[in-house]
Amino acid sequence: MSSAESCGEHATQGPAEDGGETSVTTAPVRASAADLVRAALQPRMLVVLVVVLAAALGCGALGRWQLDRAQERGAQAEQHRIDELAAAGPVPIGQVLAPQVSMSGQLVGKTVSVTGTFEDGQLLVEGRAHAGRTGYLVLSPLRVSDDGTGGATWADLSGAPVIPVVRGWVASPEDAVDAAPGTVTVTGYLQTSESVGEGMVGEGITDSISSGHLANVWGGPVYSGYLVQASSDPADPGAASLALLERPRLEGSDGGLNLQNLFYAMQWWIFGLFAVGLWLQAVRDEARAERDDDAFTGWDDLQPRDGRA
Repeated sequence: MSSAESCGEHATQGPAEDGGETSVTTAPVRASAADLVRAALQPRMLVVLVVVLAAALGCGALGRWQLDRAQERGAQAEQHRIDELAAAGPVPIGQVLAPQVSMSGQLVGKTVSVTGTFEDGQLLVEGRAHAGRTGYLVLSPLRVSDDGTGGATWADLSGAPVIPVVRGWVASPEDAVDAAPGTVTVTGYLQTSESVGEGMVGEGITDSISSGHLANVWGGPVYSGYLVQASSDPADPGAASLALLERPRLEGSDGGLNLQNLFYAMQWWIFGLFAVGLWLQAVRDEARAERDDDAFTGWDDLQPRDGRA
């Protein structure tokens, strides 16, 4: 290809309307991949790249530190919430939760007391871990007779409600003991209902603690949450074989994130990406500038010499 043909990609010439001078029209120049590589490998651009990568790595490290802080502060906030709940002591369940009313996540772990009678229909919830072992939760239906409101919370319902009570954990079904008959006052921790699973997976065995499913099994009305038993009066006859569970936490609270620190982490990562983006743009501009210079140098070689075309 001749130099004239080469320059034709970038410039065209034609006679001016007055017939005296030649006009030049330039087309946009697009840098090729080879141009970009050549521009990026220039010593000046390599030095800038080292600085940019150092800045990006620094931003990445600062973002990671902020993410760790977000997790740490989130866990601290949840622990503070749990400590406050423990210090508050038990309150009648009717003061914080009514049957068939959606339970707020902020009530998870709150200590409440409720009086009633355990009915037939005890279930085992399979696949639950405790102290490094997998076993069963013993789930018993407590028909409520006193929630601290004199029955006002279920006055408009079909009858006294049932609250599911996790009395403890056992390693095998043979270790489960039925609840004692008669009136009992249970003190424990509130936990939200779980999503329904497959339902009954065996005789007296289920795979979830779902209020909707339990309402069909036991008959309603049923509370939207359940109670993790801490103590009972009179004492639970199965206490010797049941392992009591700890106060529940909000789901995911061990890895909870403080939103402010999470926002800071995202900012640092964006800054790092922005720095790399600026370097890439600088390489692109440098490649285009070199291509423009080459194009117009070739065009100058085609201009008339000594006033002759």
